[in-house]
Amino acid sequence: MFLLYLPALRDGFVSWDDEKNFVQNTHYRGLGLEQLRWMWTTFHLGHYVPLSWMTLGIDYTLWGMNPLGYHLTSAMLHAVNAALVYLLAVRLFSATEVGAGPTGEQRLRTLASIVAALVFALHPLRVESVAWVTERRDVLCFCFAAGSVLAYLRHLDRGVRPRRWYVMAIVLFAASLLSKGTAVVLPAVLVLLNIYPLRRLGGISGWTTPRAMRVYRDLAPFALLALAASAMTLVALQHMDQLTVGGKLAVSAYGLWLYVWKTLVPTRLSPLYPMPLHVDPSAARFLVAYVVVIGLSVGAWKVRRRWPGITMAWVAFVVITLPMLGLVQNGPQIAADRYTYYAGPVAGLLAGAAFAMAFRRNAVASIATAGVLIALLVSLTWRQIGVWHDSRSLWSHALDVDSTSAIALNNWGNLIAADGRTEDAIGFYRRALEQSPRYVDAHTDLAVALAREGSLAEAITHLEQALALDPTADDAENDLGVALVQQGHVNEAIPHYQRALELDPDNADAQTNWGNALVRLGRQSEAIEHYQAAIRARADNADAEQNWGVALAQQGRYAEAARHFEHVLALRPNQSETRSYLERVNALARQHGTRR
Repeated sequence: MFLLYLPALRDGFVSWDDEKNFVQNTHYRGLGLEQLRWMWTTFHLGHYVPLSWMTLGIDYTLWGMNPLGYHLTSAMLHAVNAALVYLLAVRLFSATEVGAGPTGEQRLRTLASIVAALVFALHPLRVESVAWVTERRDVLCFCFAAGSVLAYLRHLDRGVRPRRWYVMAIVLFAASLLSKGTAVVLPAVLVLLNIYPLRRLGGISGWTTPRAMRVYRDLAPFALLALAASAMTLVALQHMDQLTVGGKLAVSAYGLWLYVWKTLVPTRLSPLYPMPLHVDPSAARFLVAYVVVIGLSVGAWKVRRRWPGITMAWVAFVVITLPMLGLVQNGPQIAADRYTYYAGPVAGLLAGAAFAMAFRRNAVASIATAGVLIALLVSLTWRQIGVWHDSRSLWSHALDVDSTSAIALNNWGNLIAADGRTEDAIGFYRRALEQSPRYVDAHTDLAVALAREGSLAEAITHLEQALALDPTADDAENDLGVALVQQGHVNEAIPHYQRALELDPDNADAQTNWGNALVRLGRQSEAIEHYQAAIRARADNADAEQNWGVALAQQGRYAEAARHFEHVLALRPNQSETRSYLERVNALARQHGTRR
């Protein structure tokens, strides 16, 4: 399994949160007191994931900004998760009829568990969580959560020191919550396991027996931790757009249907499945989703006596997926491949159980079928890993899957704008806004491109629209300041930089641009303070370094200016403008007799 993900080690950071999380973010880099304080107090990009940040801090300590190490850690964690799913399958199959039969309980249980683990680990839906560095939180959270379930099951075994494993289960659950809040459903999963296959709950009187009371007492600490984590999650979600109740039900049903379909037919996977501009619960795709979800639910209920494993698998799939559905939260995506990572073992266990049933009838045919299935999954996963190679391959693929995706159109526009094709980029930004007129990033990025082309009035209009849609958009505030400076309104620009920094004190671009405005006003000493702050926010900030050097040169501090230009050239060796600055300040230093 690990070998399958070796191509991911050649992948880089992508322009889909990786830039804000790692490339532009210096706070996580290391495990010093300052970094740890940030990791344990930040809700960066709406997530409280301190343990995930700590693993990324370790990666930075070992690898710096080389993405290979980050991908290596994620791939290794995924391999560990596959092993945990295997152990979980062995334990659950031993409590069901899967392990019984004329072929021998242990051998069949082992083979079925291997199939379950491979279907989970090799499925292409897992790629997004493993190959995208930002989603380290997925693989780490699952690792702790699966370990918690195994420890809990071990705690129930006879002849074992129960408290030790019980305490370990609680500690691992807490660790999973500190890796990503999605693990809040684990107490519900433990309840389901106690119903089937453990059969410690349920039945006519099985909910109020002394044994049932012990189950509830044992699960109480898990429930309390889940409630605390849910409260933390609500803090992060409080600014998200909310749908109507009908809309929430519609997108939740669609998400469940899509996850079932993509599990069975994992083709045309995308880094994003955009939320419709207007959610009409009576639209055809939502009606289909209702029919499928209700049909699966009715079918699972009808077979509950003959095949209780199927009933419990469907309930578990819904429960595990619930935190990622529109009933709980909604944003720019109606669904995402990574949201299937936690429910992935359910599909694996069903596949393992189906293999065991088929094995009893025809061992050779069942092994051959499983081999073909796994080979197909490997082929699809190998191809999907290539999608995440870099930003260009990612957004090209997203547009191939859905050419109307506003996010993909906007991000493709950013890529070609970085190539200097500003006019072409403007076309993509406009197409993104046609699809989603309230898309703040598209308004902002279009404004930047228009300002670059000299269309300042239209640029300012789009920035004002962006801020009307989202008054907390610090980048739009910063870019509005830049556009005003270009119009010659330097004093009017400064309050926008100030507002951007109130919204995000780590906005290095706003600090740099505020410094640039002050230089224009002849206030070089004040400007230098902002360049220093910009570099504290982003250590490799070449723009701030260069402009700091310019401000020093204007003050006649040529030797100091030269050192800053040299630093810029270390970051950008081919920067001809900086080299010209360096030659000029060196000449001025010699002319004025300033020592280097």
